[in-house]
Amino acid sequence: MTDESYIKLTLEIARKGKGKVSPNPLVGAILVKDDKIIGAGYHEYYGGNHAEINAFNNAKKSIEGSTLYVNLEPCSHFGQTPPCVESIIKYKVKRVVIGTLDMNPLVSGNGAKILIQAGIEVKVGVLEKECVALNKFFFKFITKNSPYITIKAAQTLDGKIADSNGDSKWISSVNSRRFVHNLRNEYDAVLIGSTTVKKDDPSLTVRFVEGRNPKRIILDSDLKLNLKHKLFVNNFDGNLILATAKKSCLKERKINALKAKGVNIIFIKEQKDGTLNLRDLLEQLGKLNIASLLVEGGRKIYTSFIKENHFDEILIFISPKLMGSGIPVIGRLGYSSIRKTLRLNIKSVEKIGDDVLLELVK
Repeated sequence: MTDESYIKLTLEIARKGKGKVSPNPLVGAILVKDDKIIGAGYHEYYGGNHAEINAFNNAKKSIEGSTLYVNLEPCSHFGQTPPCVESIIKYKVKRVVIGTLDMNPLVSGNGAKILIQAGIEVKVGVLEKECVALNKFFFKFITKNSPYITIKAAQTLDGKIADSNGDSKWISSVNSRRFVHNLRNEYDAVLIGSTTVKKDDPSLTVRFVEGRNPKRIILDSDLKLNLKHKLFVNNFDGNLILATAKKSCLKERKINALKAKGVNIIFIKEQKDGTLNLRDLLEQLGKLNIASLLVEGGRKIYTSFIKENHFDEILIFISPKLMGSGIPVIGRLGYSSIRKTLRLNIKSVEKIGDDVLLELVK
């Protein structure tokens, strides 16, 4: 097998850590000796052993003289666990093949440098594009201290996300909803506005697939939501975050009632128009170690995030239905003509059930 083939395997096993390792990266490691895999491992959960250490622990024969394949540069600093480069040197690994360097400016290139200085042959940049894509959440978070943001919307063929009464159940197919539940498992948090809570009374949990529930974030600038909604009643895991305006700190009775239900309240600066300052929101979410954010609605939220350029990609599920009148997916963005519009690139197109999924990037 080639170096590319082994790095491809590290990517496959690294994906097993999705939804479990954040804000750490997804990493897989494989040990090869005499053209045979003698050990493999991946980063299984946050705070646990790194992939390299699990590969060493799972090795079926002597590691000395072997080649280590890993999709991300081995760490060279003390974090939750000791530096992996020390173990690589200790076990006398002969060669290390790395998919991509760590983008953390504090450590990038240090791991590879230490290994080279120890006399170990190092090769960097094998399937680099694929390795970077796998850890897009981690790289955005570690370089910007802000979560990777995906806007997700389901719309009719003529661009409506709900009828004139605000009813949106169900525009997308069961297959698409299952896909979204799998996304929720992979993202640290999902976000909606207070209008969506009032209209849909969602749970924002993972139900159609096996996985863990993400943190749920509600934007409610005036603390007007009724605490009888499912998100408050079923907050058994304490992972509900409510973002409100700083002036809401005066509403002590409501705040105490929210805290009694285990709600984490964060106070956000306001903009001139009275809406919450999204930049301040994202900074605070970053401090909470939220490395990835799935924005699920509704129209005002979509419009604000897009208008203020707070997104990395957009996923749009297009259902083959025509509604005519109804609520459009996006409101005013401030563009006055067709020549002055926000131009996006189509990264992929996929048919899911009866729907079409468009993946759009800047």
